[in-house]
Amino acid sequence: MSVGPPDAAPPGTTFERAEASLGAFDDAVDVHFERFRGQRGPDLVARALSNLADYGAVWAALAGTKSRHRGARRRRATRSLAIAGFSSLAVNAGIKALVQRQRPIGAERSGAGLPVRDPSSTSFPSGHTLAAFCTAVVLAESPAQVAGYLAFATAVAASRVHLRAHHASDVVGGAVIGTVLGAAGRRVLRRHRLEECPTPQRG
Repeated sequence: MSVGPPDAAPPGTTFERAEASLGAFDDAVDVHFERFRGQRGPDLVARALSNLADYGAVWAALAGTKSRHRGARRRRATRSLAIAGFSSLAVNAGIKALVQRQRPIGAERSGAGLPVRDPSSTSFPSGHTLAAFCTAVVLAESPAQVAGYLAFATAVAASRVHLRAHHASDVVGGAVIGTVLGAAGRRVLRRHRLEECPTPQRG
């Protein structure tokens, strides 16, 4: 009786079934995107969205707009960007190092007159998506902003699949992790506001 390597999952294990289901999900989503790839309009939009979210450029610009005037709003915008930036960077790097998933084959990151940076890290989770959802949740100051920022984050996630920079499950994972981080960041911001405005003591 042959024995495989100790770190190899035996056939038919829960891990292999989950991996197969994940692959089937990725393939099914990819089929829907394939019909739009190679068309100048969708390609250009996908590249533009991906570039806007690269290194958090669009979020830094948005936070800068919110910081035009001194006071509580500037402090909140600055803290939001710092919390989202540091937490998303650290968590994304840690999970990528742990999972070590391969990027999709056949990625095209140039064309339509707008090149896209070639990523050097592993695939899961999508860093663009994780950072976008995290910052969208932390930076928003109203329900309308939450909806608008999350819509943009969703478009960024779709752009990464369109460009074959990520599997569909990479962006789903990035969205979930980013949203959780963003919610935690909002709790930190609320705590800071309470510390800045302590309740008056009676007596």
